Amino acid sequence: MQNHLRTDRPAVLFDLDGTLLDSVYQHVLAWREALESVGIPLSIWRIHRRIGMSGGLFVRALVRETGRDLSSAEADQLRSLHAEAYRRRVGDVRPLPGAQALLDILTELGVPWAVATSGSDVTANASLGLLKLPAGVPVITRDHVAYAKPNPDLFLAAAKSLGRPITESFVVGDSVWDMLAAQRAHALGIGVLSGGYGREELETAGAYRSYEDPADLLAHIDELGIRTH
Repeated sequence: MQNHLRTDRPAVLFDLDGTLLDSVYQHVLAWREALESVGIPLSIWRIHRRIGMSGGLFVRALVRETGRDLSSAEADQLRSLHAEAYRRRVGDVRPLPGAQALLDILTELGVPWAVATSGSDVTANASLGLLKLPAGVPVITRDHVAYAKPNPDLFLAAAKSLGRPITESFVVGDSVWDMLAAQRAHALGIGVLSGGYGREELETAGAYRSYEDPADLLAHIDELGIRTH
């Protein structure tokens, strides 16, 4: 449990896929399977560029590129097919290097932290078991807010769940959608390259700093003003 949280420390709000878990490409393949099952062929690179958005925006953006209209029922079906296809691939997902150690150190130091993901409860719960989360750590999913990334709602809700001002929080994410949401929430964005976006892309989207992966972030955690000793 997150006991003895330090109110003098900034909160750290983590994206999940591509930030803590090496799961971006499983999601990409799951989306391709879902799209192809309803007769929408789309290149993998196009799908990857949208990972991190809310499922609703994701579907609309991808379908817009194909010039095909979808009803609300068809969009719901696509999201359901994606969730099912992802669950079949979750056995191939692993925590990113340093992810567990980073979370453990933050917990030990009393730094408040939470997870905020554009995924649904179904897809998040399918993979969260790969991480050892202390009891009581908030996990905010798309199902808990009105709008997901690039809207700021997920991170605002995560900061609120910790009782910390969003303006005193770091948002750690791997996509431009995370960084845009962080900017709109008035939080400081920290990028990681482990989801496939480049350093320049993340920093152009508003990342204050960017690191290779959670292990690299942990090695430089003092740059966030978090002292380990």
